[in-house]
Amino acid sequence: MLMLQQSLSKTWSSHIWLRLLNDLEKILSNHLVSTTILLAVQLTPRRWLNLQEYQSKKLMSDNGVKVQRFFVADTANEALEAAKKLTTSVGGRPRQQRSCLLLREDAKEFVLKAQILAGGRGKGVFSSGLKGGVHLTKDPQVVGQLAKQMIGYNLATKQTPKEGVKVNKVMVAEALDISRETYLAILMDQSCNGPVLVGSPQGGVDIEEVAASNPELIFKEQIDIMEGIKDSQAQRMAENLGFLGPLKNQAADQIKKLYNLFLKIDATQVEVNPFGETPEGQVVCFDAKINFDDNAEFRQKDIFAMDDKSENEPIENEAAKYDLKYIGLDGNIACFVNGAGLAMATCDIILLKGGKPANFLDLGGGVKEAQVYQAFKLLTADPKVEAILVNIFAGIVNCAIIANGITKACQELELKVPLVVRLEGTNVHEARNILSNSRLPITSAVDLEDAAKKSVASVAKK
Repeated sequence: MLMLQQSLSKTWSSHIWLRLLNDLEKILSNHLVSTTILLAVQLTPRRWLNLQEYQSKKLMSDNGVKVQRFFVADTANEALEAAKKLTTSVGGRPRQQRSCLLLREDAKEFVLKAQILAGGRGKGVFSSGLKGGVHLTKDPQVVGQLAKQMIGYNLATKQTPKEGVKVNKVMVAEALDISRETYLAILMDQSCNGPVLVGSPQGGVDIEEVAASNPELIFKEQIDIMEGIKDSQAQRMAENLGFLGPLKNQAADQIKKLYNLFLKIDATQVEVNPFGETPEGQVVCFDAKINFDDNAEFRQKDIFAMDDKSENEPIENEAAKYDLKYIGLDGNIACFVNGAGLAMATCDIILLKGGKPANFLDLGGGVKEAQVYQAFKLLTADPKVEAILVNIFAGIVNCAIIANGITKACQELELKVPLVVRLEGTNVHEARNILSNSRLPITSAVDLEDAAKKSVASVAKK
C-alpha cells in the first residue's frame, strides 16, 4: 500500500493493529521500543476479517462493479466443470448480475487461483510439489489436473508459516488480456477525517515503489463523506489514471460504484490492483483487497458470516469466542493484560529485562470473571509457557473481578507455572486481599518493572 497509508493500516487487515498503535502512543514510555509486535506480525499474522478473493469479487459483481466471470471449486472435478462452463455462454446467471460481469460467448483461456489469504501465491510452492498458486491454461482438462495438485495441499508463500496454509478452494476464472493497468484505492484516512480516493496510472506493481520513485504519479481525491463522491472527482481521477474517450466515462462510473460499495459494506479500504482496461474497450477490476470496520459487524452480519477462520491459529479462534485479543509469539512468559498499549509495553519490558513473551493477550475494558478464567485456560494450554505475568491497570476494569478470576483459574486448573501479578486501579486493595487470602503461590509486584524482573527471574530459576 501507499506510504500515506502506513499510519492507517499498512494492509494489515486488522483493526486490532490500529488500536495497538493508538493506545501505544498514550501508554508506552518513550524509552521502550515496540519490537515485540513486529515479531508478532512475522510469526503469527493476526487478522480481524479478511475475505478470500472470490468473496470480494462476488461482493463487487453484486454491486455493479465489472469483474471476470468465475466459479469456485472444492474439488478437482468441480474445477474441471467450472472451466467447461466458462467455455459456453453465460446462461444461468441472474439477469441483474450479467451487466457487471465481463461477458464473452466463451472463455479462450482460464486462470486458476488457489484461495488463501496470504499474498505471493504466484511464487508459492505446494506440498504436492506443484509450483505456483496461480496458473494460466487454455485446456479445461489441465485446469482439473492442476486443481488436483492444489486442493487439500499446503501452499507456502513469503507470507505464510513455513509449512504453508492448506488450500480448500480454488477459483476458476476467464483469463482476459489487459492492455493497460492502473491502481485505484478508496480508504479511510485519519488525517482527512474521512475517505480518500487514491490512484496511479502505474498499476499491477507494488504501489509503494511507485510512491517512492515517482510520487508525482500518485493522485488523491479527498471525499466529503456527507456529500459523497462527486461526478467531477470520479472524472478527474479517471483522467489522471489515463483513461481516454469513452473509457474515461466508463472508468468514472466504476469508480463511483466502488465508492458506493465502500460505504455500503462499511469498508476501511477497497484496493483494486490492477484497475485495468482490455483490448475490447472494457474497464475491469481484476483483483481487489477489501478491509472492513469490525465495529460495523452488527449491521454487516452477512459479510462477517463469510469469515473463513480456518487459516487462523486454533488458539486465536478459541480466544475470539470470549472476546479476547490474542497473538502468539515464540517466548515462554505469557502476558495477561488489559488494554492493547499496556500489553505491548508489557511484552517490550519483558524483552528489556532479558525474557521473551509467549503471547500478546488483551482482555479489553469490560472484562468478566469468566473471561479471566478462559484466558488462563488458553495460556496454560500453551506448552511453551513457563511463567505467567498478569499486568492490570484498572480504570473501567475492576481489579476484584480479575483477582476472583485468577484464584478460580489457579484452583481449578491446578496452575503449575510461576504466576506474577501486578494490579493497580479500581478496587485494588480488595483485589490484593482476595489474592492474599487465597493462599495460592502468587508473586506480587509493585509496578510493571518489578513484575517483569520477577517473571524473567522465575523462568531463569528453572
